[in-house]
Amino acid sequence: MSNDETFAAAYREHYWAVSRYVARRLDGRTGEVEEVVAEVFTVAWRRRTDLPATPLPWLYGVARNCLANAVRGHGRRRRLVDRLGNDETAHGRQTVAGPDSEGPGSWVHEALARLSPADQEVLRLTAWEELAVDEVAVALGCGSRAAAMRLHRARRRLRAEIDRLRPPAVEALTEEHRHG
Repeated sequence: MSNDETFAAAYREHYWAVSRYVARRLDGRTGEVEEVVAEVFTVAWRRRTDLPATPLPWLYGVARNCLANAVRGHGRRRRLVDRLGNDETAHGRQTVAGPDSEGPGSWVHEALARLSPADQEVLRLTAWEELAVDEVAVALGCGSRAAAMRLHRARRRLRAEIDRLRPPAVEALTEEHRHG
C-alpha cells in the first residue's frame, strides 16, 4: 500500500475518533472542532511516511499538539476581547445558571478539573479514548513504563479529589453498601 493509500485508510477509519477526542477537550467550543481536526489530518498528510501501522494513538498525539495551539490562540483572542471591553457582559448576554443546573456526577468532573492537565489527559486517554497503556505511551510520546506510572499516579490523585468532594449522600450510600 502506498503512503497516500495508508493516509486515506487512516483518515477513513479514524476521522470520527479524532473528532470526538478533539470535541471532548474543547468543551463546548464546537466551532473550533473542525478546524483542529483539519489541522490534525493536515499534519498527518504531511507526515504520511511516518504513519505507524496502528495510527490512532499517533493521531491522538498530533491532536494534543494541535489542541495546545488552538487553546493558546483562544486565550490570546479572549485577552484581546477583554482589553477592548467587548465582552459578553457588556452586551447583556451574561448567562446565570439556575438552581437545578448541577448535573448528576458533576462533582466527579469537578474532581477531574482539579487535577493537572497532564493527569487529566492520561485519564481521558484511558477512559474516553479507551487506549491501552502502550497506546497511551504513543499518544503522550513516552515509554510504556512512564505511561503506566503516570496513569497510576493520576488515578491516585483523582481518587483523593473524589474523596474530598464526594457528596454526603453518596458517602452514606457507599457506607451502607459496605455494611449491608
